[in-house]
Amino acid sequence: MQASRPAPTVSKNYRTDCQYYKIIFRKSCYTCCFVRNFSYLRHMKTEQENQNRKQEPTKAELEILTVLWEHGPSTVRFVNDKLNEQRDVNYTSTLKLMQIMADKGIVVRDERQMKHIYHVAEEEQKTKSQLLDKFVDSVYQGSAEKLVMQLLGNKKASKKDIASIKEILDKLDKK
Repeated sequence: MQASRPAPTVSKNYRTDCQYYKIIFRKSCYTCCFVRNFSYLRHMKTEQENQNRKQEPTKAELEILTVLWEHGPSTVRFVNDKLNEQRDVNYTSTLKLMQIMADKGIVVRDERQMKHIYHVAEEEQKTKSQLLDKFVDSVYQGSAEKLVMQLLGNKKASKKDIASIKEILDKLDKK
């Protein structure tokens, strides 16, 4: 059996009550609009920050960049064929990934021809330098010495490699 609810009471000041609820409704509506506008502006701000901050390429994107660095501006089909020499990659996957890279600003798409030509937005050395700096900062706490010691300790360096390293160190000493 359901509990009986009390009958709604009608206030003697019906008009005053309606005005009161209108004010509450208006305030909540303004608050809701403010919250929506505020969160929208916050979302816009984070999008602008993301656009200003250079996004680093993923492993798959680095493979595409390597092909573009070696062979210069290329079509998606050419890049896909080169990637297929290393491992099996679908054309649509390569296409989508290169479109994402164009949106990120990693590559630039030339749409003047029927076949879109993609080329790298930044030089190879600049991209590699940024990636290496981030790697050294995050893994080796910014210490180039730790990186070199780890590298030389893990792999047997040839006499040619050691001579090249000494040459670089001599150049740095002269500066």
